[in-house]
Amino acid sequence: MQVTAPAIRALRSPQARRLRLGLLFVSPWIIGYCVFYLYPFLATLYYSFTSFTGIGNPQFTGLANYRGLFHDSMFRTAVFNTFYYTVIEVPFSTVAALGLALLLNMNVRGQAIYRTLFYIPSIVPVVASSLIFVWIFQPSFGIVNSLLSDVHVNGPAWFFSITWSKPTFILLGLWGLGQPMVIYLAALQGVPKELYEVAELEGASPWQRLRRVTIPMISPVILFNLIMSLVLSIQYFTQAQVIENPPGSPGDSTMFYVTYYYQQAFQFLHLGYASAMAFLLFIGVIIVTVVLLRTSSRWVYYENDQR
Repeated sequence: MQVTAPAIRALRSPQARRLRLGLLFVSPWIIGYCVFYLYPFLATLYYSFTSFTGIGNPQFTGLANYRGLFHDSMFRTAVFNTFYYTVIEVPFSTVAALGLALLLNMNVRGQAIYRTLFYIPSIVPVVASSLIFVWIFQPSFGIVNSLLSDVHVNGPAWFFSITWSKPTFILLGLWGLGQPMVIYLAALQGVPKELYEVAELEGASPWQRLRRVTIPMISPVILFNLIMSLVLSIQYFTQAQVIENPPGSPGDSTMFYVTYYYQQAFQFLHLGYASAMAFLLFIGVIIVTVVLLRTSSRWVYYENDQR
């Protein structure tokens, strides 16, 4: 194949040199993305259509893993538990984090101390905070049940009760509200004070100022935190894995989606089955995110939006 003179000049042009230099600088990221993200994703998709234990060659089985999932009663239990946790935890944590941010945005004495105290729990390692909650909610000698017994109330078994296990995990989820709270706090401080002054002159009550000024102005941040909270809730794993032994106990009430996925992959070595679960999880997260983004135009306000 003969290289023509115009092609040689194009390769030596300043634009081509800048392109090669740019690709050289971003090549570490491109290589890392391909090795640690793109290849595992494609491998997971391939293994989801196979029977594979991690040893030997995978055997292609078509859609057998996906059909097996929809006939798996434990899979349905895991989906229900995750759905239950997500539907309650996400709105509850969103309202709580925004409420804390509103309180900490008030000009009171010791403001910095209060902000620090509410943020500190979010930097405690998840495993450590989970073990702390196990001790606090321990049925026999935990602090919560001791306080309840002082007022002649028999406390439940909390993490070790079929009825109370998921609500207790929801309470545990409120422990790490410091991160979304700080994001809300930064957004609140970016709301122009002139809007509050005009609303007050028009006779708007505090509740009306919250609804008509504060929430619309920080709605993009609410959308961001909502998406992050949903993704993390759907992938809920570490706390349940640390606290419950065996995983899913008591009575499979804490068998969350990723807990079951982890069990299938690393305990039973059903890597093809687990890969199918992982790909369905990916599809679920994409669908939830797209639905939120598509519906956000109805309630998210962007200051520079000209529509």
